[in-house]
Amino acid sequence: MNGFWQDRPTLVTGATGLVGGAVVKRLLRGGADVVCLVRDWVPESELVRGGLLQQVKTVRGDVRDQALAERVLGEFEIDTVIHLAAQTLVPVANRNPVATFESNIQGTWALLEACRRSPKVKQIVLASSDKAYGNTEVLPYDESTPLQGRHPYDVSKSCADLIAQSYAITYGLPVSVTRCGNFYGPGDLNWNRIIPGTIRSVQRGERPVIRSDGTLVRDYFFVEDGAAAYLLLAEKMASDPALRGEAFNFSNETQVSVRELVDKVLAVMGSRLTPEVRNEATNEIKHQSLSAKKARERLGWRPHFTLEEGLRRTVAWYSSFFETRAAA
Repeated sequence: MNGFWQDRPTLVTGATGLVGGAVVKRLLRGGADVVCLVRDWVPESELVRGGLLQQVKTVRGDVRDQALAERVLGEFEIDTVIHLAAQTLVPVANRNPVATFESNIQGTWALLEACRRSPKVKQIVLASSDKAYGNTEVLPYDESTPLQGRHPYDVSKSCADLIAQSYAITYGLPVSVTRCGNFYGPGDLNWNRIIPGTIRSVQRGERPVIRSDGTLVRDYFFVEDGAAAYLLLAEKMASDPALRGEAFNFSNETQVSVRELVDKVLAVMGSRLTPEVRNEATNEIKHQSLSAKKARERLGWRPHFTLEEGLRRTVAWYSSFFETRAAA
């Protein structure tokens, strides 16, 4: 890493999540002065378990609280904001759409409005998702693909994405948007996600569960590559004002079905278990894939990990995680 982050006051929302832990770890390696906005106490998160909490400033509160965000931005003289806080699970969004809309949409406008009122903020990187594109027959998605979510989670990401663009265009707010594939990697404690759920099942000697019919196709994106992409975008924004309001896809550009992914995890773990395919998932997009051409050409970005290497590192982390938990 270069010296860009040295002593830079940086606010990270959603720091107890999968991506948040990886982003905080990378910021600390770069010497940043990190402030984390944390709503819930998650002792097994990488922020806590990985010993990062002692190296950052922590503010307890909800991202929807605009007054709190303004206080944090002002008192800590924040230069850079990386907004990751969100309700990220499709099944939860289907059951609790209002809570998802409040977290993902209201949380976005509250934070951006706080940034608009805080003149010291110089860069804002906002995490959208490939789900913001909704379901379209033209693949892969590029950044010109319309945002047309139809189901609760997808709509929440489409709306947050458009709100960010409106703040950039209307007020000149220095915000750029990332749209990534399905994140996986060390530190994911959402066990109903396919990779951690499969690994935990195998650790217990149980058949892994596939909620869908196994044919859904996704881009799977290693969390370390995602963290590096967020930080790179912030660095590029500092030298190129034309990036304000721009969105970037980040992806390995590798399409894998859910069943193929589970088989890959089983192979890495040396397991002969066969998955239980329940075919009960609803409101899921059948096929998604992203083009990362714009990020390669405009930002000089490229992923560092193949899917296979990312899975090996992920399985190794969970092996250590379960050993530590058992010992405790």
